[in-house]
Amino acid sequence: MEPRNVLPGTLDLLILKAVSLGPLYGYGVLLRIEEICGQALAIEQGALYPALYRLERQGLLDTEWGTAENNRRTKYYRLTPAGRKKLREETEIWNRMAEAMAAALAARPKEA
Repeated sequence: MEPRNVLPGTLDLLILKAVSLGPLYGYGVLLRIEEICGQALAIEQGALYPALYRLERQGLLDTEWGTAENNRRTKYYRLTPAGRKKLREETEIWNRMAEAMAAALAARPKEA
């Protein structure tokens, strides 16, 4: 299956989930999202970095400078307590929405 672009409004949730699994540098977030979704979603770098900065400004991500595998200095992201709370809340909302959509798509015509 060819990777799909993420649905509008879901990138932040995917980033929060990816970072909840452990601190990551920017491109590592992209790689982890691709990994955890089984390569089914395509994340554009042009969308990723503005989202990371936005989540940081909102206090949902914290940053720390470190060294990546290639020995380059890079910014690592991790969840703040507010980020963990937001991830829980948004996950609940997403799961309810997914259940509602699954029920709607499973609907069959009524027998007369």
